[in-house]
Amino acid sequence: MPDYETLRVTWWVLLGALLIGFAVTDGFDLGIAALLRVLGRDDAERRAVLETVEPVWEGNQVWLILGAGAIFAAWPLLYAAAFSGFYFAMLLTLLALIVRPVGFNFRNKFADPRWRGCWDWLLTVHGLVPALVFGIAFGNLFLGVPLRYDDTLRVTYEGGFFGLLRPFPLLTGFACVALILLHGAAWVAVKSEGVVLARAERLLRVLAPTFVLLYCAAGAWLYVGVTGYTLQAARFDGPSNPLAKSVLHSGNWLADSQLGGWAVVAAAVAIAAALATPLLALRRRHRSAFVASSIAVAGTIGSAGLALFPFLLPSSLDPRSSLTVWDASSSHKTLGLMLVATLVLLPIVLAYTAWVYRVMRGRVSLEHVRRSHGMY
Repeated sequence: MPDYETLRVTWWVLLGALLIGFAVTDGFDLGIAALLRVLGRDDAERRAVLETVEPVWEGNQVWLILGAGAIFAAWPLLYAAAFSGFYFAMLLTLLALIVRPVGFNFRNKFADPRWRGCWDWLLTVHGLVPALVFGIAFGNLFLGVPLRYDDTLRVTYEGGFFGLLRPFPLLTGFACVALILLHGAAWVAVKSEGVVLARAERLLRVLAPTFVLLYCAAGAWLYVGVTGYTLQAARFDGPSNPLAKSVLHSGNWLADSQLGGWAVVAAAVAIAAALATPLLALRRRHRSAFVASSIAVAGTIGSAGLALFPFLLPSSLDPRSSLTVWDASSSHKTLGLMLVATLVLLPIVLAYTAWVYRVMRGRVSLEHVRRSHGMY
């Protein structure tokens, strides 16, 4: 079995991979829902938009479950602090996510335009809220969250939901929304035809530079206007005790971070991939455009994780109470057993997901939607 330090870093990498998997797969679900009323101008077109994602959205939820489960089992201190401190934000996100299955199941039960219009608006909100909340959460990580541990390692959170809505996190939230919309439009371009496809291609040309502008603004603000955290002393192979280290609230997240240089590289990849997305779509290479938007999503999350390393949840009240890779994990044996289980099960999940997407390949025809639902 690998040593404790190696296992901790391995699970930090796996956590990032699971978050990226969730953002890439479920991200285009959210983007499509948010763009529903823009991409579809009548009931048939909106049905066609929804049918691009209906066969796969439930499977995409696996990544959310895997990510939450990994945090719970591999990083219990992070799970406890984050789910307590961000309680109302997470509750709002879960309520928004519940709208999707309810909306898909009930939207078409009645032909009343007011009924369907109401569900269309709810699905739009469902797509926007989680993307905004996730982006705001990442922004708050760089600023630090108001938590502290006492001598008995009881955590206290002294903030509130509205305290999360600071200017920098709001900027990162809007950047996340733009990215998710770009990703959703790229998927619709892969799966649709006719006027819906044309609208998706036009949106890509607007959303790509919008995301890049917001993302670069957030990066510039992070570099010049946000004070970072510096780990002074820590035991890499010791038991998880957040107070057994020294942390300074000083420095720069990008310039002074251990992996800050790699974060800049990941950010450059994200920007290049985002700008390539509409160019590829313009050449009718829609699958390549979706791959590019997926790389943009992965690069964006990767840049944030690399800049934060080794911090998982910095504390603005007591820097020493900040949670890091070295002091928020489960035991050595637990991480080892979970790694074995992951190495066995994760390839199965990936293989099944690839098979489902292959079976469900092909475009959704607006003509077929109208004919099959008697919309002539």
